[in-house]
Amino acid sequence: MAAAVYLDNGEILTSVSLDNLNAAAGLCAETGALCQAYTLDRRVTASACVSVEPGETTIGVLAPCGICQERLALWGPGVQVAVPDNSTDRGWTARTLREVNPFYWGTSFTDGNAWPGGGPAPLVMRTFDQRRRSGIRSGRE
Repeated sequence: MAAAVYLDNGEILTSVSLDNLNAAAGLCAETGALCQAYTLDRRVTASACVSVEPGETTIGVLAPCGICQERLALWGPGVQVAVPDNSTDRGWTARTLREVNPFYWGTSFTDGNAWPGGGPAPLVMRTFDQRRRSGIRSGRE
């Protein structure tokens, strides 16, 4: 599997999943590109994951799994993701995270059921501030 993410500055980052002997050591194809975007402090605006079976030539688009949806949620509900759609000529379409996951659990912890996040820094700082206010120490303070 391979993935690409589109950033707010027009840059495209790519990554792949590894075929580990121990499946527990594997990561989704999007993970590397998402971590790189986060490290670069760039906003992810779109993501696509593709796969091809050995010996085949047809490339399939895969919707993001639940874990990848959670990772993408750092950048908010407007992130577009590729999903399979056999009703189109190309076999896929783009949907926002809000469309793919209309009942996102994280909205239970925000004012007015808004999606948390919207970018890596605000979410990280909010989490830090909440921990600091509640007296929970991270060991780094």
